[in-house]
Order: sequence, then structure tokens, then C-alpha cells
Amino acid sequence: MPWNDRVRRRFKLRDLDILMEVVAAGSMGKAAGHLNMAQPAVSKAVADLEHMLGVRLLDRSQQGVAPTAYGLALVKRGAAMFDELRQGFEDIDFLDDPTAGELRLACTEAVATSIIAPLVERLTQRYPRMRFHVVTGGFEALSRDLPERKYEFVVSRVPDPLGDKLQTETLFHDTLVVVAAASDPLNRRRKVTLAELIDRPWVLQLDTFFGPILAAAFRAEGHEPPRMAIVTTSHSMRTQLLATGRYLALVPGFSVRLPRKHAVLRVLPVELPHTRMFSNPVAIITLKNRSLSGVAQLFIENLRAFTKPLAKS
Repeated sequence: MPWNDRVRRRFKLRDLDILMEVVAAGSMGKAAGHLNMAQPAVSKAVADLEHMLGVRLLDRSQQGVAPTAYGLALVKRGAAMFDELRQGFEDIDFLDDPTAGELRLACTEAVATSIIAPLVERLTQRYPRMRFHVVTGGFEALSRDLPERKYEFVVSRVPDPLGDKLQTETLFHDTLVVVAAASDPLNRRRKVTLAELIDRPWVLQLDTFFGPILAAAFRAEGHEPPRMAIVTTSHSMRTQLLATGRYLALVPGFSVRLPRKHAVLRVLPVELPHTRMFSNPVAIITLKNRSLSGVAQLFIENLRAFTKPLAKS
């Protein structure tokens, strides 16, 4: 079906919205409930789209419905279209009042704690009507959801290679550092050797490459790696354990080098050989050919300024 004046006049955004809800729900009945509509009305909207396009958009069965290749193509483009429309309305609101608006973004847990949280605090004090929806997770999951337009951009360390649908803007390069509680006596030293840290208990986050990097650093100095006393997926648990003064941890440098109130951790003066492999930059990842909302552009401008000291160092 060619895109012409006849199709433009007959095509209804409401029908496309209903189709997308049916595909997401997996059945006409569930979609009708979500949309607060009668099921026959939902069925008619989908049938009208199929009649206009001359193709079957859904396969029906007793178990529910599933999109055909034609349906998937329309839903994919529809998601992009509704996202652009939503951003258009948000841009109008932003132009009417630049201090208001909602931003959806995603980042890793370390970035959320050390960069996004203080920046959000700063912006909401300046612009009380701003709203933020922040999703945290690993880079693979976040980058997989970005093309689905669940958020406008991701802030994360960028692995190689990056998908051809995504583009990056480097904020800074980072190094790994060993941290301890601010009260730890080692913080009063000018230099600490890895040999002195073997018998200390360590806490590392689960499913990261920090452990292998730490082990490689110790072996490069002729030592066996230290015992990992605690392995956890919880960023807050790691911080609480470090605050007791007993534990050490290997963390991204930016997580302790940016200014913050009541800092409880300090970087120990210890050299880590063979950690240059940890050189992938922290960057803003966006979807190619996707325009950003005014609120997103304002946030990114402040993000660049906030992380500029890290870029210089």
C-alpha cells in the first residue's frame, strides 16, 4: 500500500495505537481492558487497518494473537512515530516553560549514584517542575531497550563493539581505584603496596570484570589474589560494608572523585598494574537519527559541565 493522499486521509492514529496495544497484550480482550474499550471496537479498529492496507497484521488463534511480519513492521515504525509525537508535545511544553518537563534516561548503578543523582538534585532545586524517570541496569540490557525508545539516552561505560543503531558522545575516560573507609589508617600513607592488602577482606560486585582485573594486578606483582570476603550485586550493600572500615573494594574512579556531601570513602595511594585494559570511556549513548527533547538537551548540557573535571583529569 503506497503512502498517498488517500491513505493519509483514512489512516487513524487511534487505530495504530490500538494495534500496538493488542500486540503488547497478546490478545484482543486484554487490550480492550487496558484501553477501557469494548472488545468488538478493538477488533474493528484492527480489521479497518488490515482492510486499508490489504494485508493481515495479526494471526488469530484460541491462545490469542501474534503479529505477522506486516504487523511487526507497522508496530516498529509506530513506536518511533508515537515517540516523536510525544517529544513534539514535550518540546511545546518546554518552549512554553523551559523549567518544566519529564526526562526518561537510563544508566548503570555506579553512574546513577555518583553522577545522575547529584545532577538531578541540582536541577530539581533550580527547576522544581522537572520530573525524572531513571532506569538502572547493565549496559547490555539498557542498550537493548534504547532502540525500543523506552528512554531518550543511556549514560554508561561503552564496550566494544557498539551496535550500528547507536551513537556515543564520550564524557571522560576512567581508571579503577582501590577504596577504603575515610577512617582507614592507610589513607594517611603516601604510598600503599598491593602486598599490604592481601590479608584485608574485599567486597566486589557480582558479574563484573573487576574481579579478574584485580587478580591480574596482584599476579603482575608476584602475589596470589586476595580472598573475596563478600561478593554482591548490591551497590548500596558494598558502600555500607566499606563504611565499616574493615573492607576494601575496586571501583570506578569517577564514583569517588566527584565532589559529594559526607563522603565516606577515600582512594588509597596504591598502583594497579595491568589495568589499562579498563579504558573504555563513559559516554552518552543515543539512538541514531532520533531527535532529543528540550529537557534532554538541557540535562546533557549540565551533564557535560558536571563531568568536565573528570574529562580534564
